[in-house]
Amino acid sequence: MKRKILATLLAATMVFSLTACNSTGTTATTAASDAAATPASEAASAATDAEAPAPTADGELIKVGIINNDPNESGYRTANDNDMKATFTEENGYEAYFAYSLKNDEQIEAAQKFIQDGVDYLLLSAADTAGWDSVLQDAQEAGVRVILFDRTIDADPSLYEASIVSDMAKEGQQAVDWLASQNLEEYNIIHLQGVMGSAAQKGRSGALDAQVESAGWNLVTQQTAEWNAEKAQQIVQSVIDSGESFNVIYAENDDMAKGAVAALDKANISHGVGKDVIVIGFDCNKYALEELLNGNWNYDGQCNPFQAAYINDIIQKLENGETLEEKVIIMDEKGFDATTITQEDVDTYGI
Repeated sequence: MKRKILATLLAATMVFSLTACNSTGTTATTAASDAAATPASEAASAATDAEAPAPTADGELIKVGIINNDPNESGYRTANDNDMKATFTEENGYEAYFAYSLKNDEQIEAAQKFIQDGVDYLLLSAADTAGWDSVLQDAQEAGVRVILFDRTIDADPSLYEASIVSDMAKEGQQAVDWLASQNLEEYNIIHLQGVMGSAAQKGRSGALDAQVESAGWNLVTQQTAEWNAEKAQQIVQSVIDSGESFNVIYAENDDMAKGAVAALDKANISHGVGKDVIVIGFDCNKYALEELLNGNWNYDGQCNPFQAAYINDIIQKLENGETLEEKVIIMDEKGFDATTITQEDVDTYGI
């Protein structure tokens, strides 16, 4: 691929405001100067061991702008960010820049900045599925190739090269099918949603919403806690204070499940295998799988964060002028039941 010459190089560190998972800041920094710990996972090892492309014939590194959600949002997001930083390094032939935000408008602003500064690839994990057409059209016109990771968007597929994502709807359906198989006499559910409009929220909410409608399950409350443990704890505490009966916590990530359990513990409400409240989480953080192993939670759905090796392979093929065999790559994922999980599962799949 003919390399673009940057009119203006990005500074070694662009200054946005790094914030916690429930705030609005965006942060960018070079991957080469910010070494990341290798995640304790076979998938992570595969990512860091992947063959990376050499610098171009004229000696330039491949410039990638990586737009992600806040790495402090969850254990999943930290693992995902570390995986990206371990792969897209100067040693591997890349000049990488990172921007973080949980807000779509801030991510779009970062994308526009990367395009203006002449990156070769824009790697995107979108905060929201909508609103990306215009900036992706700008990228295409500027010769910037776009690769989606982790999350899908509602945009014409011609505007991006490939999409490496989880099947969020399948994750939700697996969890809901498992919950239905428990054959409870009644289902009174506290539903803790993630950031509204994100692919993960839509997929995990959609499966439960459909089951509620078809099977007559009762949603005691359905609120967004924005992936945040403290907000989840507050929502569950409010239900407890109201005196309304519930027997299921369906939390769309592990951190919210953790916050929900904190509220249950404070109120001396039992939870887990054979207890008063079933607890469901997603992402397979190691602490969550350990809670399953100890019988304190009931189910956890996997969301595989290790996409960097797949993206690296795609970039190599594009750089060599090859045609991609697949436009969409779906990550392989599973769900874990507290009654069957093993220590080996915790060690292998915990992030």
